[in-house]
Order: sequence, then C-alpha cells, then structure tokens
Amino acid sequence: MSQTVNVFGLLLLTLSLSGCVVAIGNGHGDGEDNWKERQGKNSRYINSLSIGESRAAIESDLGSADISEAFQRNGDDYRVLFYRTKRIDDDGRTTKNETTPLVFIDNKLVGWGDTAIEKATR
Repeated sequence: MSQTVNVFGLLLLTLSLSGCVVAIGNGHGDGEDNWKERQGKNSRYINSLSIGESRAAIESDLGSADISEAFQRNGDDYRVLFYRTKRIDDDGRTTKNETTPLVFIDNKLVGWGDTAIEKATR
C-alpha cells in the first residue's frame, strides 16, 4: 500500500511540474535581431548628439553603458561611457572595439569617438 502511495505521489509531482516554465534572460530579447536593433538605435542616437548635453539625459535615453570608465584630473571628473554600435566578433560579448565612446567632463558631454578620448586624456 505504501509503495502505491509513493508511486502515486511521484506521479502527481511529475504532472504538476510539467507545466512549469523557466524564463532566463533580461526580458529584452537577447536574440539576433535585438543586438542589431540596439546597435542601430545607439548609432542613430549618438549621431544626433550635441556637445554639452547632460550625462543623465543621455543615460536616460540610451540606458546603461556597455563599458564605463572614470578618472579625475585637475579637480574635474571625467567619465567615458562606451555604447555598442558595431559587431566585430560573434562571441556574445561587447568589447571596446565594438563601441563608440562618449566623453563627459563634470557630467557634460565634451565629445564622442576615439578622437574625443585622445583629446580628453592629453
């Protein structure tokens, strides 16, 4: 009798778990189309930027940067936010060579691209 109860209990447990769904990911559709769409959006947005825009406004529109760096020099706060704008390696990671850097001094945009980094760090 107890073996029948155990088998019945195991059967019920198996049936009840068969309807479970496990969702993995951030809910933004990490598939092939998502990175293309994101890169395009980031590129279009960056191409429309103006010097002097606030870091808060840009981060509000673009979201968190893929890579972020910061330092201080002569009392000024420098921050470089790297946003993905191109795909070079199909490895599932975003590296600096796949991004466009946005350079901020004291939370104001002073430039973007590799040239802006070179000028800011001289």
